[in-house]
Amino acid sequence: MPMGSIIAGSLTDRSRQRTLQGLGVFCGMAAALWLAAAEAPTKLVTIAVSPLIISFMMVLGAFISRWSLPALIRGTSDIGRDVRQAPHLVVWGILAGCLWAVGNTLTIFGVRDIGLSIAFPLWNSNSLIGIAWGTLFFRELRRAGWLRWVGVVGGAVIIFGGALMLSFASTSQSSSPHPLRGVAAALGAGLMFGSMYIPYRKAYISGMNPLSFVTFFTFGEMGTITALTVVFLGGVTPVWHELVQFRGILFWPLLGGFMWVIGDLFQNFAAKYVGISRGIPLSNTNQLWGLLWGILVFGELRGAPHGILAKVVGGSLVMAVGAVAIAFSSAPEGEYISWKEAAQRESDLYAIDPAFVASSMEGKEKSETPFRRTWLDWSLVIAATSIFVAFGTLAVIPHLEINWIWLAGLASAMLVVLVACGIMMWRTTRFN
Repeated sequence: MPMGSIIAGSLTDRSRQRTLQGLGVFCGMAAALWLAAAEAPTKLVTIAVSPLIISFMMVLGAFISRWSLPALIRGTSDIGRDVRQAPHLVVWGILAGCLWAVGNTLTIFGVRDIGLSIAFPLWNSNSLIGIAWGTLFFRELRRAGWLRWVGVVGGAVIIFGGALMLSFASTSQSSSPHPLRGVAAALGAGLMFGSMYIPYRKAYISGMNPLSFVTFFTFGEMGTITALTVVFLGGVTPVWHELVQFRGILFWPLLGGFMWVIGDLFQNFAAKYVGISRGIPLSNTNQLWGLLWGILVFGELRGAPHGILAKVVGGSLVMAVGAVAIAFSSAPEGEYISWKEAAQRESDLYAIDPAFVASSMEGKEKSETPFRRTWLDWSLVIAATSIFVAFGTLAVIPHLEINWIWLAGLASAMLVVLVACGIMMWRTTRFN
């Protein structure tokens, strides 16, 4: 295979690059909103439900959704087409799922010990990890120019400073006897989430659709969280007893897993079109939405000293400023060429059709045969819906102090962004 076939044959014109850049930024913003809401059910740990049970149900909701949503949007035949081109990415998808399951479990422990509004920004330190991996492995920021480097690296330093502010605040605000343990859990989750994007980016510069990649992601996450839950709770029988005992609240983390998948899909498309060094920090503005959920909906930090409030709000705003600086340091033509060089490396290494890779990078159809939904796709959608309905019939509203007006307002904003971003993605790339 001649070197440079992807680079020479797919130099996207600048107008298309700008369109994809705008789409990636919008996807990152949509991801932020949905990923923040997905963590709201973790507040159930305050009513004595095991964090592992909450995490298990969230992953179960994600497992169901990661198969049914791609089947609904483009069909399972599209997944098969991607796998035939790059079968090695199945293993990378499973690995990414394992990392996510460990990270998600750590977030539950972080929320239990230091609260949602503080733990959230700490695990968003994953943007630092993402920048490092994107630059090291995938040629992001190569030939980007000093101004973009200043924006990305400077933003990373700002994010780290904001994380430190929140870490200091958490040790004095939390009523938990182990606030430092909560800080460690949240930062550990950030390490897992940041490393998870290596398989993601590897898949997308190889031409795989995010909708295809996340389906294999499910096996890693479901297998890992099941093993963690069974081991730490002492076997299958104790796990089953807890599920039965708390069956009235299992629907809520299950729903959280569904919302996480929507946010994660948006985040994946952001990582595809603007890179992990930009897309991940942009989606990490979910810390501000998480702060709103924690303070406005659940009443966190009520009665806290003004100094603690200043650190929490100030740290979140500082981190958001750093994320914005990174996200809007758009990739110039030279950096796009570096991305294509990384894609060429993957194409040569795994013997992937260069045309398949090139069309995917430009968000175009990779086959002349249009995708179609089959009886299998509709069966997956119906089965997933039935599972959610079944758990919903058992659901009870937890005894938590919730501001329903703010909850309705945030939920409405989520739906508006979902529809708007979905329409833009369909018109621009047909979800490619």
